[in-house]
Amino acid sequence: MRNPESAGAAGPQQVAPALPQTVEVSTGPNPDFSVIWLHGLGADGHDFEPVVPMLGLPQGAAVRFVFPHAPVRPVTLNGGMPMRAWYDIVSLSASRDQDEAGIAASAAMVEALIERETGRGVPPGRIVVAGFSQGAAMALHAGLRHRERLAGIVALSGYLLLHERLEAEAAPANRDLPLFIGHGTQDPVVACAFGEQSARHLEALGWPVEWRTYPLPHSVSAEELLDIGRFLGARLG
Repeated sequence: MRNPESAGAAGPQQVAPALPQTVEVSTGPNPDFSVIWLHGLGADGHDFEPVVPMLGLPQGAAVRFVFPHAPVRPVTLNGGMPMRAWYDIVSLSASRDQDEAGIAASAAMVEALIERETGRGVPPGRIVVAGFSQGAAMALHAGLRHRERLAGIVALSGYLLLHERLEAEAAPANRDLPLFIGHGTQDPVVACAFGEQSARHLEALGWPVEWRTYPLPHSVSAEELLDIGRFLGARLG
């Protein structure tokens, strides 16, 4: 994996968010389970496409993996350089300003992707939202606020956005949603402490969290992918 890191006007006829372009991989015909997987800063939807056969999913499982491309936008942390990003990042510090408008716009895109999957015959209870780094932050942010029950969330090398508002904004349907949170202990981009703080905060609020660490930098490993595959397999059941 590449290692870069991190509301519209109200009115009676609001425009639905445009669906981002996506890369899709299906493990069988007529998928009845979907994984929406968000890439990290500066990457694109192709970044995690190769991992699908490495997950060790149950034989015969028909899963549609949807890998969306984030919009291209200037990123303050990187000198204003335009790149694919789910939201702007000012700094990597815990006290950094957060791009609430960008976060909200990307959350709406995730909602639109979930809605498209339900329109293709996969109910919310068979949809997992996953992500890496900035994508993990968005997966947690959007998934925990989704109004219908999902199957689970996978967050890799990420962190919580707007954590102080989560308890008030979380959807009742997903207040006990299973969460897999993995992080590299040698991560120089998003410190492992950020991931652990996020996992402990979620546990304190009542979410069942599977917290896993790996001797990795800002990346994923074969071991982590097998753990993710096991988590997904349990959700398939």
